[in-house]
Amino acid sequence: MATTTKKRKKRKPFWKDIKFKYRLTITNENTLEEVASLYVSKLNGFSILLFTLLGLFLVAALIVSFTPLRNYLPGYMNSEVRQQVVDNALRVDSLQRVLDRQALYVMNIQDIFSGNIQTDTVQSMDSLTLLREDSLMERTQREAEFRKKYEEAEKYNLTNLSARMDADGLIFHLPAQGLVTASFDANARHLGTDIVPEPNGNVMAALDGTVLMSAYTAQAGYVIILQHTQDFISVYKHCGSLLKAEGDAVKGGEVIALANPAEGSHLHFELWHRGRAVNAEQYIVF
Repeated sequence: MATTTKKRKKRKPFWKDIKFKYRLTITNENTLEEVASLYVSKLNGFSILLFTLLGLFLVAALIVSFTPLRNYLPGYMNSEVRQQVVDNALRVDSLQRVLDRQALYVMNIQDIFSGNIQTDTVQSMDSLTLLREDSLMERTQREAEFRKKYEEAEKYNLTNLSARMDADGLIFHLPAQGLVTASFDANARHLGTDIVPEPNGNVMAALDGTVLMSAYTAQAGYVIILQHTQDFISVYKHCGSLLKAEGDAVKGGEVIALANPAEGSHLHFELWHRGRAVNAEQYIVF
């Protein structure tokens, strides 16, 4: 009983000290007249500081949430900005092709003036560019062997063509922000793209769809599989944790899982179309 009384006596001075009010006065130096006075305590000062910090945090959160600054946060890029990025990438690609054709055209004009090309074989800009590509640029033996091997392998493979036609009108979202460490390689039986995201980073749905599978496996860790329109299926392996359950509907770009918390761990992303794996890098700019 005596020990409890001593503890109470020790705590009481501290509580009184923090609640003790100090009087702050402002006086006139010449007349020593009191102009203003204010009663404050340590508790009041701490409360004012806490509310000030809370107010600053709320203002910053509102600015980030309701201004274009939110597009710079990982996983918060809206569909309009993403569409603009895709359109700009396509425009740059088209401009690059035009520049290449013009460069070939100028090179062939120079060959005409130098006499390397007969003028009666020139009909249009297209013929000049084709002539530069097909006639003037000699193929090496290694290039010829590779071309022949590739044409034989793709002779009866219509999967990529069909998948690209079915993907018209679809906007694919980046599954995770990070460095690509391994690309799609059907010959090596590597049917996806490996990405090294930040630990516990966001894993996002590539398209609108429905969760087919959300479970833990012994070989691939946490795995989530989504069914999309136009016969596309996306697979996300080696996740750190899953945020969606089977049967849930998700939107493209929505966070469906978190990356592995271990530093350097990769996310294995696969894209399938009508039962066959396709190269996701042909549809998504990683």
